[in-house]
Amino acid sequence: MMLEQINMPITFGNLTNYRTETLMFEVVGFHVTYHMILGRPYYAKFMAIPNYTYLKLNMLGPRGVIIIGTSFQHAYECEVECYVHATIIVAPTKLTIIQERTIGEPLDSKHPARSFELAKGIKEIAMDPSSPNGKVLWIGTTLSSK
Repeated sequence: MMLEQINMPITFGNLTNYRTETLMFEVVGFHVTYHMILGRPYYAKFMAIPNYTYLKLNMLGPRGVIIIGTSFQHAYECEVECYVHATIIVAPTKLTIIQERTIGEPLDSKHPARSFELAKGIKEIAMDPSSPNGKVLWIGTTLSSK
């Protein structure tokens, strides 16, 4: 539920190499763990390239590439904070409703929850018949010759 839209100048970089663009944000009326979310339209406006593996955001500045980054420790702390906020925001009554909706039929006592049954058309083959370690591999018997 959007309350309004605001335009704000956003700057990335440092005193010698920076870039400023005016971005439009939507103000919402609910509690979230994010202060703001920059998505693909904003990446396109800054011509930025996110690298999720290294937690970096690269963009072209007037004096070379601007690199914005964080650490895995900081990302973990944000994730923990997100969890804390989520548990506060979702009231216990809502958790009860969610739990009631997700509880299925009772488990069959004859089938242990951790049992694994092979699908039809699967053959079990010992990886090393001469080895006593018992490691096996499963292959499909219904595969085509292609």
